[in-house]
Amino acid sequence: MKILLPSSIEIDQGKLSLHEGDTAVVYDPKSPVPEEHVDADVLVVWANTAEQLADSARRLTGLRLIQALLAGPDPIVKAGFSEDIVVCSGIGLHDKPVAEHALALTLALVRSLPELGTAHREHRWASELGGPQKLHPEGRVATLLDAQVTIWGFGSIASTLAPLYSALGAQVSGIARSTGVRDGYNVVATEEKDELLARTDVLVMILPSAGATEKALDADVLRTLPEHAYVVNVGRGLTVDEDALIQALNDREIAGAAIDVASQEPLGSDSPLWEAPNLIITPHSAGGRPVDSEDLIEHNLRALRGEGEYRNALSA
Repeated sequence: MKILLPSSIEIDQGKLSLHEGDTAVVYDPKSPVPEEHVDADVLVVWANTAEQLADSARRLTGLRLIQALLAGPDPIVKAGFSEDIVVCSGIGLHDKPVAEHALALTLALVRSLPELGTAHREHRWASELGGPQKLHPEGRVATLLDAQVTIWGFGSIASTLAPLYSALGAQVSGIARSTGVRDGYNVVATEEKDELLARTDVLVMILPSAGATEKALDADVLRTLPEHAYVVNVGRGLTVDEDALIQALNDREIAGAAIDVASQEPLGSDSPLWEAPNLIITPHSAGGRPVDSEDLIEHNLRALRGEGEYRNALSA
């Protein structure tokens, strides 16, 4: 079995339980696979260009497994690989880093770090934000204690993130495709979300990119949120109506927002998002650090050999 490993990430081959006769080859995910390796059985994908994936789809005709280290399969699906190839996503590999970033963005908003940063640059001691303060000032969220945090898109990342908010005293609920209890948290169906949104202090978006989620955060949703609410998006940029978000921030319909993703990336220097008030922008930096990728690769190599079921398989 020949396994192609991308040079964009360090993978400890000693953890892959390679069999005698197996060959692991490191390839450049930004360049065509060399001709001598187009007979590969397995392609591990991370930070590949669209052109490289399309070229691989045409030339690597013997592939049996594509193991993506990214959570979303969109680039691989678009590349046009044969439907006979088993494709496994990297769901779970990014849970902890993305949860960490979402919490950081939330705390930055709640603890007024943008305003404090402005005061710092002005060499001004912001007395209005220091010293004795009310725990729950009227019309403002200043702590996660007793705050209603709502996670829209209650999947793998949310299961890691929700307990972090709980540990800081927040009340956590979720929105998903169906109502129920997930990992001990109450989740409401998307069509039943308005009552929950109306009492939400922090809305965290972790929605995938799909037809049903395009511009899910629209003007109606933003108007449903309280004026003191914050929005954090660490999911996909296309799930937010960016014009509506800018308008809501300008009109103070919400208190602020933080986005790690945008509908067009990289975000152009002329984007009006840069000028929106009370908006934190980070450059899609929540993930980008797969955790324990060797465990997932090794598991699915065993499945390819007939030893158990595939994990995160999109098709088989």
